[in-house]
Amino acid sequence: MLFSSLLFLFYFLPITLAVNYFLSFNRLLQNIWLLAMSLFFYAWGEPLYVLLMIFSIMVNWAFGLVVDKVKDNKKQVRITVITTCVVNLAILFVFKYLGFVVSNINMVAGRNLINFTSMALPLGISFYTFQSMSYVIDISRNDAKVEKNPFYVGLYVAFFPQLVAGPIVRYTDVADQILNRRFNGAIFFEGCCQFISGMGKKVLISNAMAMIADNIFNLSAMGHHVYNVPVTLAWLGLVAYTLQIFFDFSGYSEMAIGLGRMFGFEFLMNFNYPYIAKSIVDFWRRWHISLSTWFKEYVYIPLGGSRMANNDLMVRNTFVVWLLTGVWHGADWTYILWGLWHFVFIIFERLIKWDNLKIPNFLRHVYTLLVVMIGWLFFRAIDFYQFAQYFLNLVGMNNNGFYSDTAFMLLREYWVFFLFAIISSTPVIKNFGRLMRLEVMGVWNYLYTFFMPIGYITVFIISITFLAKGNYNPFIYFNF
Repeated sequence: MLFSSLLFLFYFLPITLAVNYFLSFNRLLQNIWLLAMSLFFYAWGEPLYVLLMIFSIMVNWAFGLVVDKVKDNKKQVRITVITTCVVNLAILFVFKYLGFVVSNINMVAGRNLINFTSMALPLGISFYTFQSMSYVIDISRNDAKVEKNPFYVGLYVAFFPQLVAGPIVRYTDVADQILNRRFNGAIFFEGCCQFISGMGKKVLISNAMAMIADNIFNLSAMGHHVYNVPVTLAWLGLVAYTLQIFFDFSGYSEMAIGLGRMFGFEFLMNFNYPYIAKSIVDFWRRWHISLSTWFKEYVYIPLGGSRMANNDLMVRNTFVVWLLTGVWHGADWTYILWGLWHFVFIIFERLIKWDNLKIPNFLRHVYTLLVVMIGWLFFRAIDFYQFAQYFLNLVGMNNNGFYSDTAFMLLREYWVFFLFAIISSTPVIKNFGRLMRLEVMGVWNYLYTFFMPIGYITVFIISITFLAKGNYNPFIYFNF
């Protein structure tokens, strides 16, 4: 069930909200209701795999109790935490990576050495597995208190706004909110605005970019012997995908954060205008912040981080993080290369002290965007053949020509979407709104107060219209 679906917007969400507020006299009943609806939300798309998620919740709840019980014995704590990680990662491996490993073994062997029927990937398994592990690890570090009520651990892991696609939330961030969350009309209004903003990005911008990107990438997949994709068309497709994946994921994250606010929960920001970054390091401070933070807190720092006299160890630690980042995103060599691509440039920037170099900001932006966009080509390509074909099309080395009537036709048809996408990927609108609000009693503040709700209502109505028409509505991160 997508947030950007009529079923969710007009049935699931209103019913869940109404009963939640009806039960506001009792926080325990509210939490049980939200847990039940979160499990129903997941079971709607994964009726069998909801049992896997419940198993994961109960196992990690039990491991948390064990860690708390033996916390005075460092050796037993270490053994329990290692066992927790092994169990969680084993489940993730079986469902997400076993087919990939078996197919590569068979390929190397040159025959069907191992018979294996691939299984459907449980939705959100990468997200809720990381959350579950962090709960037990934080208890072992004394960063979080153990929760003896399994319903509360279940709500933390399964809460439907952030269940399928994050942001990845630490238990310490929501433990108090589960019991003592605050709610009023202003908070609910803020949540509605955030949700509508995210829905507009997903439905109006990302979906439009997806139609362009998918069509052009599908043409390139045929190979240049079947269809030559000119340079301008190839770049248009890559730009469209670059915008699609940002508004797809950041829009969905914003909807999740807005939904959390509507129920009284406050989740941390997951995106901070990554396409205005001036380096790859800066980009990853702004993109999928919750995942970057997770790897920093639970992998990079435990390995020793970057505060080491030996640069070789820093490079090793960074390599491990980015290898795992690529693997986390998908069971395919293209994802692994995407992670290593970013590793190469992050190490390059650290070794030459990129931030200290006197390079104009414009050139820093251009460099960062080019690296990120080529990285998205790894991410989007279905295999190495398509990556190679598309890259050669970008640089005009497939005898593919430069000019494309199709590219300019698409620009004429979708220029409004591209304009809004480019503007919305910068803080221009946010800063303009902030300036209008600063003039407390002036005409600009009055105009902002009057037109802001109208703007959100308009975005909501237009988005609903697009959804009612059955427009193309994919979601990239459902695959992870």
